[in-house]
Parts: sequence; structure tokens; C-alpha cells
Amino acid sequence: MPKVNELKKGMVVEIQGIPHIVKQLEAKSPSTRGAVTLYKIRFLNLQNGSKLDSSLKGGELMPQADFERVPVQYSYCDADTFYFMNMCNFEQYEVTRDKLSDQLPFLSEQQENIFALVSREKILTIELPQSVDLCISDTAPAISGSSAASRTKSAKLSTGLEIQIPEYLKPGDLVRVNTTTGKYMSKV
Repeated sequence: MPKVNELKKGMVVEIQGIPHIVKQLEAKSPSTRGAVTLYKIRFLNLQNGSKLDSSLKGGELMPQADFERVPVQYSYCDADTFYFMNMCNFEQYEVTRDKLSDQLPFLSEQQENIFALVSREKILTIELPQSVDLCISDTAPAISGSSAASRTKSAKLSTGLEIQIPEYLKPGDLVRVNTTTGKYMSKV
């Protein structure tokens, strides 16, 4: 069981028997001697998607949730259900659209390097890689002679995500996007 001061973003703990993932973590230093450091933590309930804000002391123990971290591949989407395949035993998992709302702009079919947190044969949540490569589907035409300038333009990617990209890029180019910030990183 980790202490509150050992928690990191993305860790899964159990609160009242329900798995919660740490979304935000902020330490509040005490202003008087002998006072205890408080940690303001935002948890996300992995069963119903609700948020829980807590202020906890650094020495408190948090029980870790019982789950397995499994490599999966995003196979396909059928209406509001997304299907993932376990890369070890080829078992299929189903996840509803509302559980993946934050990750949807970064998912493309047959995508690998995804990990699923699985408990009792169900996916609690998925962990995306730090960056993904996506294709530019629509953007304004490239302006000749502007490759040295650091101006940007809006672009729509193959997953529907809209980001700012350098002006010289054109539809069909592959770009690397940070999954945490949702911003352009580089051309692939």
C-alpha cells in the first residue's frame, strides 16, 4: 500500500472499494513548524467516470486497486462500443465511448502500444503512449517560401483532432502528437 506522498499521476488506488485513477496531484506545504504536508488530489472513478477531489496527509496509506496491466491493440469501433484485443492471448475487450472520451482523439484503428488496466475481465481504462503518429486529413494549402518562418495554421487530423501545425505541412503528411497536451511535436 503506497503512502499519499508516494502517489503519482496515473496510479490506480481503491477508495471505498472502487478503483480510482490519480488525475492531478498538488502538494501544499505547511506554513507553520510541525504541520503536515497536505496533498490535494483529483481522482477519477473508473466505474462511473465521476471526479473526486480530496485533501490528504502525506503519511496516510492508500490501498492499491487490484488490476492487471495488459498490452492491447485497438481493433475497431461499432457505434458506441470500442473493441480492443489482448496482445498476449488475443482475448477481446469492449469499452463504451463515454469511458474513453479523453483518449478518442488519439485512437486510430489497428493502433498498438496501448495498455489496458483490466479488472475482473473488464477494462477499467486505457493508457496511451506519450505520443502518437496521425495523418493530416485537412488543412490550408502550404505557402511556398514559408518553410523558414515559424508560423502555424490549423489542421484536422485523421481522428478528428484539430491542432496547430507548421505552415509548410500539407494533407497526407504524418505528424507526431503529444497525447498529454494534444499538441504537435514533429513531422514523421
